[in-house]
Amino acid sequence: MQPRLAELIASELREQILNGVHTSGLLPKQDDLVAMFGVSAPPLREALRILEGEGLITVRRGKAGGALIHMPDGGSVSHSIGVALQGDQVHLRDLGSSILMFEPACAATCATDEGAREALRPLVEGNLRLTEEVIGDGPAFTHRARQFHDLVVAQTPVATTRIIVRSLVAIWSTQEETWAHEATDLGRYPTVDAQKQVLAAHRRIADKIFDADAAGAERYARAHLEASQQNMLSQFGDRVVDASSARAVRGLRDETARQSEIARLHELEAQPARSWASAL
Repeated sequence: MQPRLAELIASELREQILNGVHTSGLLPKQDDLVAMFGVSAPPLREALRILEGEGLITVRRGKAGGALIHMPDGGSVSHSIGVALQGDQVHLRDLGSSILMFEPACAATCATDEGAREALRPLVEGNLRLTEEVIGDGPAFTHRARQFHDLVVAQTPVATTRIIVRSLVAIWSTQEETWAHEATDLGRYPTVDAQKQVLAAHRRIADKIFDADAAGAERYARAHLEASQQNMLSQFGDRVVDASSARAVRGLRDETARQSEIARLHELEAQPARSWASAL
């Protein structure tokens, strides 16, 4: 079967988007695209609907209209993987096993790479400080503690590993934040002492990374994950991965909010009034 005209147009525009051809962040006006492809308006509009359905563009109407480009990011990748896991009825125990397999290797890789260590140090030190400040507030503590894991994976030098593992970590974090709210409501959230133990584990992992101790970083990361996952798996382990609820969609797709938090850590790094050493 020959591809439809709209699919051919969508394929060409998709390639242009992913190759960064349209640096303005917008596709050309529809009249210009009609002239460019030598087609009528209906197949072009269908092609744009295909791209909009894939999340690559948003078509805006009116005088200020146009097709706004959305480059794929960690949030969109995480959501796609999460949907696939939910569709296949994958349980949280399965997801946890995969993270236990891959995330400690990311900590080890960061330990062996000087550039990763330098980029990671201020971010992790800032995260440790912020996490300590919310001990006692279950959902807030989980949010900050999960950010530690995302920061480590986000500095993994191997791009393919970084994108895939970070997506899995984002999916897990979304599930764990749901657990944190439910456990708090039921009075089952871990104690303040348990939260302090989690923070101490993060500090030990960070120390191993910054000491360039790859074996130690991997060992401590694995031990911490094995212990911390049990809090949620003991209650939610047989649940299917959730990528469709309102909370899950927000958690997986709100890449802008995650980047804003990382930017805040950079701002904290620049504050001279308080030494990062006091947070360790």
